[in-house]
Amino acid sequence: MTESSPLLLPRPFLGITNSALGRTWVERCDAAQSTIALAIAQTHGLPDVLSRVLAGRGVGIHDTEGFLNPRLRDLMPDPHVLTDLEPAASRLADAVMRSEKVAIFGDYDVDGACSAALLAEYLRACGVPYAIHIPDRITEGYGPNVDAIRGLKEQGADILVTVDCGTASIEPLAEAKRLGLDPVVLDHHQAPERLPEALAIVNPNRQDDLSGLGHLCAAGVVFLFLVALNRTLRSRGFFQNRPEPDLMGSLDLVALATVADVVPLVGLNRAFVRQGLAIMRSRRRVGLAALLDTAGLAGAPECWHLGYLVGPRINAGGRIGDAALGSRLLLTDDPIQAGRLATELDRLNRERQAIEVVAVAEAEAQAMMALERMPDQPVLVTASAEWHPGVVGLISARTKERFRRPAFAFTLNADGTATGSGRSVPGVDLGYAVRAAVEAGLAIKGGGHTMAAGVTIQAADLEHFLAFITERLTEPVSTMRLRDNFAVDATLTAAGAQPAVVTALERAGPFGSGQPEPIFVFPQHRLVEAREVGSGGHMRVKLRGGDGSVIGGIAFRAAGQPLGIALSQAMGNPLHVAGTLSIDRWGGNEKVEVRIMDVARPE
Repeated sequence: MTESSPLLLPRPFLGITNSALGRTWVERCDAAQSTIALAIAQTHGLPDVLSRVLAGRGVGIHDTEGFLNPRLRDLMPDPHVLTDLEPAASRLADAVMRSEKVAIFGDYDVDGACSAALLAEYLRACGVPYAIHIPDRITEGYGPNVDAIRGLKEQGADILVTVDCGTASIEPLAEAKRLGLDPVVLDHHQAPERLPEALAIVNPNRQDDLSGLGHLCAAGVVFLFLVALNRTLRSRGFFQNRPEPDLMGSLDLVALATVADVVPLVGLNRAFVRQGLAIMRSRRRVGLAALLDTAGLAGAPECWHLGYLVGPRINAGGRIGDAALGSRLLLTDDPIQAGRLATELDRLNRERQAIEVVAVAEAEAQAMMALERMPDQPVLVTASAEWHPGVVGLISARTKERFRRPAFAFTLNADGTATGSGRSVPGVDLGYAVRAAVEAGLAIKGGGHTMAAGVTIQAADLEHFLAFITERLTEPVSTMRLRDNFAVDATLTAAGAQPAVVTALERAGPFGSGQPEPIFVFPQHRLVEAREVGSGGHMRVKLRGGDGSVIGGIAFRAAGQPLGIALSQAMGNPLHVAGTLSIDRWGGNEKVEVRIMDVARPE
């Protein structure tokens, strides 16, 4: 294409250029991928709909078998491709052999809780003493801090391992080293050019790491570390008279963290989640089983349950309660304690939801005012002294979803600082932008990864921060917007949406970040019911096809939003409805329902 030639845009699907959410619908498969889909179906004997989903996600004819049946043994790299992994495994092996006390310092989110539980569970199986410290979000903030490290030393710790944090903690790790704690970092966040002094910093996103594993969450890094540690201990004869820990049995924690931390579900991550879900369905971990029961999930957990039901409840402890509740739940073997902890996390989650509703409404109002002044503003920054620090990440996530651009939300603190959290959209690296703000002296501290970041600034610098981030993100956001179409995999009818179709599609899963769920359009289906249900602003709908067949659906958090308004206004009329499919197994019966993502009036 020459500089003067026009940008070739895909042809709108069903002619939709302005849906309820203001998007153009396009077919995910282009002409070449449609040809590949046909070849996949013929070569492998797969249903056309599954073949089309595979081709639309870049799977080729010769990749199909490996993609449909990902085996961890085929995808697992040698852990030693990670920079600094060898000294880290050697030092922890020394600690295990000597039965030294290991201090584990984690983050207060799901990835941090799972990472801490992974390491602690392994040490416990080896008979090694340990102590876990999860910082309080409000009083301690993110990452290691000097007071906590001194406290761990006073508790008798001989070595400090930070999980899901520590890569940028220069002063706290210097204190740990001064105290003789031999700091080891197991992390995945974007790394600054200057790293802390530590015995080892294992992070696939440090600038000198060539492993190509930057898509792992922290729990994935910890799992690879434990594989290497296990090999080292085996070579030293540690397991001659005792069983080796069940590393494969801990993949339920890796799967949960991988989904909840919204890292790409590709390659090794996809195998982690596929295997981890299978383990979770056995309900061997009493803490997770109790949490699934508390969330009302009677059937087998699916990938989206981890992100929407399990993850938020574990996160609730770190957001507005005791940050250590999550790791304690994941580690307990006592069903009674598991039930108590799950109930408390569920209560905190409901409290968090109530706080979130008010704060999100305020943030959306601020965002709309900003967009009225500057409609092309590439990134949104909202702030309030009234917002609980534990929900700013959720506020930024909801704002990002509503306005389809990166968003930050800040709580204004009494000491004149502002603590914020940001969420991004595909193709826009938020962690890099925040690290740049820190290195430019505009932020006190901050970091993250591509899709999420945290930052602390002076409240008086909010406008300067917005200007800096705007300059950094204008180009990638503009590029993203050119591609901000709503990709559709195929059409279906209410009669054709049978459980067998969903079961076939599950072979292409798990779905999530980087591996989008298949989107189906139900064209010209009459909307015969649309009502708000529950306390979360969800809407329950029923659609009737031309042959009279009916399918139910739900639009999460849609009431009062553009999607919910469009549904309410279309009652009794034909509508193009786009969404993902799931099987409702209530009462022993199976029926398919659609999770509505967008709608459009027929042209």
